[in-house]
Amino acid sequence: MHEELENFERNHVRDLVEPPPSCRPIGTKWVFKNKRGEDGMVVRNKARLHRVSSKEGIDYEETFAHVARLEAIRILLAFAASKGFKLQQMDVKSAFLNGFIEEEVYVRQPPGFESARFPDRVYKLRKALYGRSKLLELEFLLKSGFVMGSVDKTLFLLSRGGDTLIVRIYVDDIIFGGSSHALVSSFAEQMSREFEMSLMGELQFFLGLQIKQGLEGTFVHQAKYTRDIVKKFNMGDSKPMTTPMSTNTMLDADEDGEAVDQKKFRGMIGSLLYLTATRLDIQFAVCLCARYQASPKTSHRQAVKRIFRYLKFTPELGLWYSSGSSLSLRGFSDADHAGCRIDRKSTSGICQLLGTSLVSWSSRKQASVSLSTTEAEYIAAARCCSQLLWMKATLSDFGLRFGKIPLLVDSTSAISVAKNPVLHSRTKHIDVRFHFLRHHYEKGDIDLVHVASENQLANIFTKPLEFGAFVRLTGELGVLQVEGVDNALIKGEIETNGPASLLSWCDE
Repeated sequence: MHEELENFERNHVRDLVEPPPSCRPIGTKWVFKNKRGEDGMVVRNKARLHRVSSKEGIDYEETFAHVARLEAIRILLAFAASKGFKLQQMDVKSAFLNGFIEEEVYVRQPPGFESARFPDRVYKLRKALYGRSKLLELEFLLKSGFVMGSVDKTLFLLSRGGDTLIVRIYVDDIIFGGSSHALVSSFAEQMSREFEMSLMGELQFFLGLQIKQGLEGTFVHQAKYTRDIVKKFNMGDSKPMTTPMSTNTMLDADEDGEAVDQKKFRGMIGSLLYLTATRLDIQFAVCLCARYQASPKTSHRQAVKRIFRYLKFTPELGLWYSSGSSLSLRGFSDADHAGCRIDRKSTSGICQLLGTSLVSWSSRKQASVSLSTTEAEYIAAARCCSQLLWMKATLSDFGLRFGKIPLLVDSTSAISVAKNPVLHSRTKHIDVRFHFLRHHYEKGDIDLVHVASENQLANIFTKPLEFGAFVRLTGELGVLQVEGVDNALIKGEIETNGPASLLSWCDE
């Protein structure tokens, strides 16, 4: 608490003044939090002074913090691994105290630290108290010669003498790295002089993601979090399973089934959804179970427990980004026609790779009912096209240029619809927003390529798969085990032309 108040004084956050007439100061309260490291141990105790209540439009107009998308974080990790440089991390101390405010705001003195001489006075804020309207760090980066990303406003790049420095901001955390060690060190020193920073060294733990960087590549996983949630929901003694969902699973509303605790069910789903940041292998199963959060039944809970039993069997799986990967962009799209037993809507599954590095994926029920498999596949391809165009624009800030981006679809009919305008009369009922797939094909932004169904990587995001196909696809998408990666990084045995097979963790 004393450190927090010292930060206030150091940053000139407030002034102790007499309360003006008709002043109604906002109350304050202490909020305590422990910051934990990769191993779960407490690395820092935090005490933050927050406003008890404030009203938008009266006490403030807007508050925000720059937050990068998870896909953007994975793109940076894959790009850095391919270029062969390691990412560093720093933390801005009391970042939310660095933003000036234009409103006139008064707050009461913090509990337990009232002034003995002026107990009736209040503090007039000069800067925002956790919630800011301006980021001085961003202004500083722009003044220092950095260029903000044209699409991603949390990305900043600096080019100097043929070398490049990349900086990404996530609230008060900064990830940075570059092709020149001198440029990276100079940036760290410059930021430390301008702001009060905590230099944390090589990037190892970020947003709950455990990151291992080596010469052969980068491995991203959530092994600790996986074990924590298995223990939290009392699944530690359950029988392990080799797949997250059986191919015979057919979930529906189950109106005659026994209702279960909705709060606990939603807690299980929420925990699993965060795990999908690196565990693409459970993406479809989790999203399918999440559809029944409004009225969960015993059958739905059993399906969720099956996922936890699978996680107990595979707690250390994660994504491998090889240093030997190219930086070519490609996408896969697939659809399960009328897969939902309630409303007969289809499920779209898409994924995008940067070389052999999987950086983005999605499993989502389509918004409308499709009248045919062709229509379902066409809509899924349109969604994949949209994501590819966003990635293309984002990667252009990294200096990468692409011609026609291959989009691999296993439906020749859907490809024909996009390529042949004569077929428009058969597809005029499809929502017009999906026809931009044909537009971008004609512009030359994407190239629709047919792929055999057994080689369709997005198939894992549309339906439950039998064990052999499930293992093969997760392996091709770059899923590895922590222990195997650790040994290979030490021995330098990981192949740099693609991910290793997953059969090692299922030999038994």
